[in-house]
Amino acid sequence: TLAARLLPLAGKPAITEDGTTIHLYGNIEFPYEVKECNASGADGIGLYRTEFLYLNAKTEPTEETHFEAYKKVLLAMAGKPVCIRTLDLGAEKLLEVPRPEDERNPVLGLRSIRLTLRNVPLFRTQLRAILRASALGKIRVMFPLITTLKELRQAKMLLTDVMEDLEEQNIDFDRNIEVGMMAEVPAAVIFLDRFVDEVDFISIGTNDLIQYVLAVDRSNKDVAHMYTASEPSVLRLLRSSIQTAIKSNTPVNICGQMSGNMLYTMLLLGFGLQQFSVPPASLLEIKKVICSVSIKQCQRIARRVMTKENAQEIRSYLKDELRKQVPELVP
Repeated sequence: TLAARLLPLAGKPAITEDGTTIHLYGNIEFPYEVKECNASGADGIGLYRTEFLYLNAKTEPTEETHFEAYKKVLLAMAGKPVCIRTLDLGAEKLLEVPRPEDERNPVLGLRSIRLTLRNVPLFRTQLRAILRASALGKIRVMFPLITTLKELRQAKMLLTDVMEDLEEQNIDFDRNIEVGMMAEVPAAVIFLDRFVDEVDFISIGTNDLIQYVLAVDRSNKDVAHMYTASEPSVLRLLRSSIQTAIKSNTPVNICGQMSGNMLYTMLLLGFGLQQFSVPPASLLEIKKVICSVSIKQCQRIARRVMTKENAQEIRSYLKDELRKQVPELVP
């Protein structure tokens, strides 16, 4: 099978044919998924979603519950970095948070960072656990759905506040913990040249970004066909985000579904992306593509793509190129 043929890649770094090292991280939802990331040779965890702690719970998770879940992943990753994204849910999914009166469109409503900044005790519980766990390994913390500088600064201020509390209680934590943000709202992407001065890294969340850029609800069957990563407007925003981050020496990765889809790997390499965060099952396929191409080829592909004017044309061109470079991945 293909999976068996790709397995030898697990022990090798992801290096392009012309010698550029690419970092491949895993996206996980549950601690047990770390096993698959390690088996595929991931460089770390690029996105640890923490919503599972809240979704099936009868009561709000305690600081200890958070801490134990983070500790499990950190110890399993044995010194490799783990990026924890703070709570990314809507108010309608949480037990002890009052329901918004007027929530007709949850995607545009009280969710993610907006929700946690409005429910500070809930947020502090999670931040305390993340900081405590940072004493055990290399943790990064990432704030989702940031739209304005004010939101980012409020979240960072709260983190500093929690650090001071822990210091007073003589509780150990990493004082130099890296702080990043998800760039997934068009407002943040457009203003990225200012955001990069305030964070240690950027992670582009393509799932929400595509939905907001194209004004398409991907769960609505009448318009879901319009939801696509290969729309030229989406690609233009992605390219400019990656280049803004590179220009300011800010590490940038993509952690949305797009980065785990090998159709786009060469294009993203051509845009300058050197960090991918992908579902564990996609790690070896993406690595295979990376090891089969040169950056020069990828830049040529990216230039060609940016001259095209519709998603369908872009997709079939990318498929042809992938078939040429890595025929065994495209039946």
